[in-house]
Amino acid sequence: MNRRQDLTARNIPSAQDELGALGGHPDYDHPGSAYQLAFTDETFLLREELRPVRMQLELLKPELMQAEQGVQSTVVIFGSARILPRDLAEKQLAEAEAGSTSDAIRRARMQLDMSRYYEEARQLAKLITENTLQGGDPIYVVTGGGPGIMEAGNRGAHEAGGKSVGLNIVLPHEQHPNPYITPELCFRFHYFALRKMHFVMRSVALVCFPGGFGTMDELFETLTLIQTGKSRRRPILLFGREFWSRLINFDLLVETGMISPGDEKLFHYVETAEEAWSLLETEYELGGTPLL
Repeated sequence: MNRRQDLTARNIPSAQDELGALGGHPDYDHPGSAYQLAFTDETFLLREELRPVRMQLELLKPELMQAEQGVQSTVVIFGSARILPRDLAEKQLAEAEAGSTSDAIRRARMQLDMSRYYEEARQLAKLITENTLQGGDPIYVVTGGGPGIMEAGNRGAHEAGGKSVGLNIVLPHEQHPNPYITPELCFRFHYFALRKMHFVMRSVALVCFPGGFGTMDELFETLTLIQTGKSRRRPILLFGREFWSRLINFDLLVETGMISPGDEKLFHYVETAEEAWSLLETEYELGGTPLL
């Protein structure tokens, strides 16, 4: 190193350098010793009093890594983890019809009917990825990282040759990441609240396919942020008018004064991937004007 390089050299070793240079100590390197460096001490980091630090880390890690990967604009795709791709649903129905009860056959037929949403989510992710990659201003698909509709979203982006994000969560019954998430963008969260922040922070649209409690939680979280002005407006697309209108009586909320007239227009019903993409394309003038 020459003298000019000395001017800009680190004055203090990095944490990584320091860690690499450490040797063991026969008297103090053992469980329960206070001698261990704080940032390598798992027992210390997992203390109850360190929750604010863990929450900060869970916000910061995905933030930094998405920025490094160039993720600026996203479309979030929510929906049930239980919806199957069409080929698997067809296989299950054939097996049920070969020797199961009438109730099992009914459930298998419903699974096959719902599988159309898997294929629509997969196609929408392809359309988003292909069209925005070509324009040089990519929009990345983000999902909750698991199976079902989440898998379909990551799968469509993968098949289109693009990156996609998976925001997994630790659950009592382990949720495994689907195989289509870009490895550098496959995250795992402990705190639901921090995961929800990352769903919203970069999103230019939210797409909700049929789902259960989790999907409704994420839908109403976003609707509330927009309704109250805590978040800017963005398209919210509900796939399947029949499903959503039977599930939630938005007109009743207006009639009883629980929401204001016009709040029911914070979202749009769509039926196909092409219809959803056309709406996004119009909303953001994606045919010509850059998104950002």
